[in-house]
Amino acid sequence: MATQRVVIVGAVALGPKAACRIKRLRPDFDVVMVDQDQYISYGGCGIPYYVSGDVSDLSALMSTSFHMLRTPEFFEKAKGVRVMTRTRAEAVDRERKTVRVRHLETQTEQELPYDYLVLATGSVPNVIPVPGMDHPAVERVSNLHDAAAIKDKLSNGAVGRAVIIGAGAIGCEMAEAMADMWGVETSLVEIAPHVLPGVLDPVLARMVAAHLRERGVAVYTEEIVREIRSGGNGASVTVCTDKRDLEADLVITAVGVRPNGRLAQQAGLLVSPRGAIVVNRRLQTSDPWIYAGGDCIEVTHLITGKPFHFPQGSLANRQGRIIGTNIAGGHATFEGSVGSFAVKIFDVAVAAAGLTRKAASAEGFDAVQALVIQADRAHFYPTQDLMTLALVVDRKTRRLLGIQGVSRNGDALVGRINAVAALLARRGTLEDLSNLEVAYTPPFAAAMDIVNALGNTAENILDGHNVTADPDDFEQCFLLEAQEDALCLDVRGPRNAAPFVKAYGDRWINVPQETLAQSLEAIPKDKRLFVVCNSGVRSYEALLQLRAAGVKNAVNVQGGVAALKKAGIIRLDKEEAT
Repeated sequence: MATQRVVIVGAVALGPKAACRIKRLRPDFDVVMVDQDQYISYGGCGIPYYVSGDVSDLSALMSTSFHMLRTPEFFEKAKGVRVMTRTRAEAVDRERKTVRVRHLETQTEQELPYDYLVLATGSVPNVIPVPGMDHPAVERVSNLHDAAAIKDKLSNGAVGRAVIIGAGAIGCEMAEAMADMWGVETSLVEIAPHVLPGVLDPVLARMVAAHLRERGVAVYTEEIVREIRSGGNGASVTVCTDKRDLEADLVITAVGVRPNGRLAQQAGLLVSPRGAIVVNRRLQTSDPWIYAGGDCIEVTHLITGKPFHFPQGSLANRQGRIIGTNIAGGHATFEGSVGSFAVKIFDVAVAAAGLTRKAASAEGFDAVQALVIQADRAHFYPTQDLMTLALVVDRKTRRLLGIQGVSRNGDALVGRINAVAALLARRGTLEDLSNLEVAYTPPFAAAMDIVNALGNTAENILDGHNVTADPDDFEQCFLLEAQEDALCLDVRGPRNAAPFVKAYGDRWINVPQETLAQSLEAIPKDKRLFVVCNSGVRSYEALLQLRAAGVKNAVNVQGGVAALKKAGIIRLDKEEAT
């Protein structure tokens, strides 16, 4: 085969991976990467950690694991790949198989012929269409230039108050960076009903929001930013929402991204309604000589079978390898994703895969959610901590649809989510989860691991043994509406229950589960009973006892008092719900 020329547009994540894979398999190929920026091959997901100070130097985000800086010279000498920085791809001529590029330093143009073309054009940040977004105090978090600008303002002492618009992963990470490292008075504004929308269902999202507030971040959900104007009272700007005005020295917008398919669309390639480049399983576009991957494409969701945009550096790297393999003459495919996700927010980790219950219901599944709070390792081991997991399952088929979790031990949480993600990708069922083999030793797991307990709990719900109420249901009926026929039956020991009995009086009844069989006459038969314990285990046992005794009006509060506290639903210091 004659020497082949491969031109790669984009040199951040997918581009370098594809280039290096091609050169490893076919050293005779001529591979050139083109990027309009001066910074290439960097870990964009590390930007919040650079801003926070966890990563001390910007160059660390551009270095290899063996501490070599990924510069154009590095790629040429170590990888045999030519790199053209500060060079923007202007147009693709598919008939002539050329890319017209502009050298931004000189404004001169050049045509690059190709045999294969790879589009790694990434994504572009969404912009809120409100007045004042062009104010100098407003920054985005889309590249290393943004990161350097933000950290420069912080390190110069110019920021005392910050407003972050958007409470997705980047928004929450930046809130931690502002408040924790720099001591900045930080507000987080989100248009959706809760933080991390699309990733978490309400109860777990409330746990995250409560933790943010504990660490000093003001969280405002269901608020729409109307305007950003030059501020008064010494503030650089004022962020005006539909509910309040927030003064700030720095505003960071983190409202998501959209695929950058402009170059492909102008070249006549097929793009989706969202503007993403359409590819097949081999990551070929509608032109078989042109490949695309990373943030500029959509992938198949392995639960719904539909395309979705999932910008992740891990996917870009995996897809880059697949593209490199195929261009080099091999055959590799990318089947899709279940949307595995993880983020650290102050002292807790959040992870998820698959669909939320809301998303599953919208897709037509008969979605049921099971919530479990349990120690992440043997309960007697000193480093154990509570982990919260929520499972979404289809009632009709018992197919696993999604999982979410919150925990202080992040590695333990991510390990569980990854295991279940593998089941999701293979259309796993509840029985697969209940019997999932987990390596056991007390420092790392319980004999009945939390993922097995989660599957068992969901089985009991679907089989009708465990009739449940979510913490939100408890809040609505017992606290917000304070319905007269709604009582709480606390089956913990008297010492644990006493503060709640004191706070809520006759509406909070304490009968320990181990004495329930001898105390059934004390249980009101004409009231709706929310049965609670610390985590939902003893209350399940109590529920079965009540049903056996003919008490049919009882439900088990999922996650128990632990969930109510973590979500901020009950605060005994104020004797009221949040």
